[in-house]
Amino acid sequence: MKTKIFTTLLITLSITGCQKEPEKATASQKTDPVAQAQFDKSDKKIAKYLDQLENPNTPQEVRKQILCVDYPAEYKNNYMPALMKLSHDYIRIKLLADLDYTLNYYKKKDNIRC
Repeated sequence: MKTKIFTTLLITLSITGCQKEPEKATASQKTDPVAQAQFDKSDKKIAKYLDQLENPNTPQEVRKQILCVDYPAEYKNNYMPALMKLSHDYIRIKLLADLDYTLNYYKKKDNIRC
C-alpha cells in the first residue's frame, strides 16, 4: 500500500514538475504563445487521463484505451514537443523514459497488456 502511494506521489510530482518549468522560463524569456497553448491543452488532457486511471470505477476497456493508445499519443505528439519548445532543459530521451515509467506503473497496477 505504501509503495502504491509513494509511486503515485512520485508520478504526480514528476508531472507537476514538468508543469512548473515553463512558468519559470516565462519569467526569464519570451515564450511561444502557440507552444504554451498546446502545452496547456495537452496537460489538461493528460491530467484527465491520469484521473481516469486513478478512478476505481473506470472500466478496464477504458483503462486499456488510455494506456495503450490515447495517453502515449497525446504525450508524444503534443505534450513533449510543446514542453521542449518552452524549455530547453527537457530532452526527448528523458521525457520518453518518464512516459515509459508512468505507463509501466499503470499497466502493472491494472494488469493491462497492450
